[in-house]
Amino acid sequence: MLRMYVREAERLTLSPLDPAAPAQHAGEEAAAPAAQTAVLWYDLINPALQEVRHVERDLGITVPTRDEMEEIELSARLYQEDGAEFMTVTALSKLDGDVPMKTPVTFILKGATLVTVRYADPKPFALFAARALRANGHSYAAGEEVMLGILESVVDRMADVLERIGNEIDMISHEVFRSKTGSSTKKTKNLQLLIEQLGQKGDFLSSVRESLVSISRMVAYHAAVETSGRKVAKEVRQMVKLLQRDTVSLGDHATFLSGKINFLLDATLGLINLEQNQIIKIFTVASVVFLPPTMIASIYGMNFQMMPELNWSFGYPWAIMVMLLSAVGPFYYFKRRGWL
Repeated sequence: MLRMYVREAERLTLSPLDPAAPAQHAGEEAAAPAAQTAVLWYDLINPALQEVRHVERDLGITVPTRDEMEEIELSARLYQEDGAEFMTVTALSKLDGDVPMKTPVTFILKGATLVTVRYADPKPFALFAARALRANGHSYAAGEEVMLGILESVVDRMADVLERIGNEIDMISHEVFRSKTGSSTKKTKNLQLLIEQLGQKGDFLSSVRESLVSISRMVAYHAAVETSGRKVAKEVRQMVKLLQRDTVSLGDHATFLSGKINFLLDATLGLINLEQNQIIKIFTVASVVFLPPTMIASIYGMNFQMMPELNWSFGYPWAIMVMLLSAVGPFYYFKRRGWL
């Protein structure tokens, strides 16, 4: 899909040649063709070959393929070619679920025109387009401003996601340290479930941090190109600085949440070990308590003829009483020492 946005009446509008543009009503004058109105933003979403060729022909560039976009080398993600800047970031989609999907998004700046190439539909793009198309929306004079606006939407989305993950981690922390489950077996199962949840949150945060790092690297590269190549508007410089500051602060917050997850993982594993040690201690005490009665029963179970207690009328009650005392004595001793 190819969507083309042009600047009309100080705001972005869909190009009349764009299939996504609203249909004209009878009696309305035809809008100016795209050839007469400079396209500010080409948005390629899972593009067909002819759509890619159309953009390449209009701007005189070579749009990278999907395999080239997925390269992790810095030189394959941030470079200049044919008088244009090519910048690829790792974006995230499906952030409302527990398993985000990483997808590369390429931004191409050629003069005042922006091209975005993506094979997924992250929510910030739709949110930005909806805001930009409003009648009272922000005025975008160049593709660079559109790119920074998209990145700002992406970073805002990351901030919301980090806030949500932070709240979920707080809830898990409450379950770990304030659980009132009576059964030790049930408590252990609950803690094991919490470990799985913490693992999912940790993977989620890793994806968010990776995306933030790629955005920060892209913004820094773009700022360096601006500094060395041309003058930029004061508003654009402020947007770049704000994006750099936001990505760094969000990255620090993601690092903090990752540290909190590691702490909760260690604490949860420690609680599971304590529960298991408690069970083992109970078995150990039980074996020690029953050891003296077992020894007494073994003595009187010997097949010797000369055992005085065998002919004693109180021998059986005596043996039972001695076995009970030998079991109760160690139990109270352990209790008094605080071992139980």
